[in-house]
Amino acid sequence: MFFSVLVTVLSMFLAEPSEACTNLIVGKKASVDGSVICTYNCDGFGFSGSLGFYRPGRHESGEMIALRGGWGPNTEIHYIPQVEYTYGVAGLMNEKQVSIVETTWDGRKELQNREGWLDYFTLMNLALQRAATAREAIAVMHSLAQEYGYNSTGESFAICDKDEAWFMEMIGKGPGKKGAVWVAMRLPDDCITAYANSSRIRQFPQTKKVDKKLGFCVVEGECMYSADVISLAREKGYYDGPDKDFSFREAYGPLDWGAIRYCDARVWSFFRHHYDKEAMDEYLPYLNGDLSKHDALPLWIKPDAPVSYRDIQNDMRDHYEGTALDMTADVSAGPWASPYRNQPVNFEGSDGTKMFRERPIGCQQSGMTMVCRMRSWLPDAVGGICYFNLDDASMVAYVPVYCGINRVPEPFRRENNNVREFSTGSAFWMCNFVANMVYPRYSVMIGDLREAQTEVEDFYEKDQEEVDERAAKMTAGELSDYVTAKTAAYTDRMMKRWDKLARLLIVKHNDQIMLPSKDGELVPGRHTSPAYSPAFIDAVHDQTGDRYERKEVSR
Repeated sequence: MFFSVLVTVLSMFLAEPSEACTNLIVGKKASVDGSVICTYNCDGFGFSGSLGFYRPGRHESGEMIALRGGWGPNTEIHYIPQVEYTYGVAGLMNEKQVSIVETTWDGRKELQNREGWLDYFTLMNLALQRAATAREAIAVMHSLAQEYGYNSTGESFAICDKDEAWFMEMIGKGPGKKGAVWVAMRLPDDCITAYANSSRIRQFPQTKKVDKKLGFCVVEGECMYSADVISLAREKGYYDGPDKDFSFREAYGPLDWGAIRYCDARVWSFFRHHYDKEAMDEYLPYLNGDLSKHDALPLWIKPDAPVSYRDIQNDMRDHYEGTALDMTADVSAGPWASPYRNQPVNFEGSDGTKMFRERPIGCQQSGMTMVCRMRSWLPDAVGGICYFNLDDASMVAYVPVYCGINRVPEPFRRENNNVREFSTGSAFWMCNFVANMVYPRYSVMIGDLREAQTEVEDFYEKDQEEVDERAAKMTAGELSDYVTAKTAAYTDRMMKRWDKLARLLIVKHNDQIMLPSKDGELVPGRHTSPAYSPAFIDAVHDQTGDRYERKEVSR
């Protein structure tokens, strides 16, 4: 008997699962070029990421794989049979351009089955290695959960390929019960949607028949769901109405303040970028807890105009700028109009008042970020691109990683990204090095970072035009080596530019002044002393009265 080990991407560097992630999803007719897009900000304090990578391979009969079905080094290992062929995976996209990303919402915690062998990330990685399409990945995830048990809490998955985008919500059945209840819906090709740590599927298309071959219900081209998704809710006392009115969200992930303001607000902001702003602002009372007019956001919207992958990259950097929730526009943003907050999401004032801070899409605790772009008109090896980096999406340049690579660039390798050991050869640490200089003096320094970010990402976009043209003329072997070399070169370019940026920031902004620069280089000229933000100045004046008002000398 043969054994191999499946190590999930997150279990390499997380003591426990991340529970604060964001996914944006774009159908092929909603994108500028016909690509399907999904994204992932993997958020959680205190961990460093790396680029997950599995080589494709054929496997002998009787070969087994070891699963560490949980989080941390002390979780129990279980063995399951390997399949005949596993697809290669780079990041969270396989060689067939299937991508799976996630966001956790917990839901009914009594439904967690800790005896299950599969946590959500193990389930994702197994599906990526075993599925050639999004629909096949959903079927694989169902069958694996049924056979080996699911031990995570409520989870949403974006499951996409080069033709379709699906989103799936799943939760366990409780202690002693294998499998999971779930609903998966296909995103209309001309629409966009998002997920941010809350269940969002309410009513869904239903059928009275179970597909005997698959073992679950299928409404062709629209919806798939576990056969017992409603009956379990009845059994547990979560629902007692007619089947047609059943809401997955209300049964398994009911709303509370956090699900609305910390989670749905991120979806709202994304929609607002690509839809009528006045129409979306009608949901502001809902975001403030008033459900009298609206009790949910739309599940998806048709954008006002097709969106590009560059648009989506910038959406991943959102802090509610320009909205009623703008994190840069009041005194809590500090003297340098920062969208970042150091206090916990929930805290108390000195008088015991319960308070909160906004939770945006872009945040300092991201361990890794990616924008997955699947293009059906190109060979898979070059058509699938995972734009990737380690740290906050707002603070990094997205590096194109082709799904056909045969090795990981050195700065993205796990062993080069130790969370407890700084290294200039680590993408995680170079990105954090720069970000942590920018955070304290955001409005003064962010321009330098945006300049470098735009420069690098503009280069990648332009260079990919030539890559696409050359790829069409190559054999499979040539193409794999070519996209691997390109990915390594792109990563190297980012690392060198970030090293240059770090050196510029420390010199240009030394002692809290600002020297003039152009195109990332210092130029001759006098330094300036940047002013505090107007909101902060006004707040200081309101609190201190005339203490800091300049006065004429009286004699």
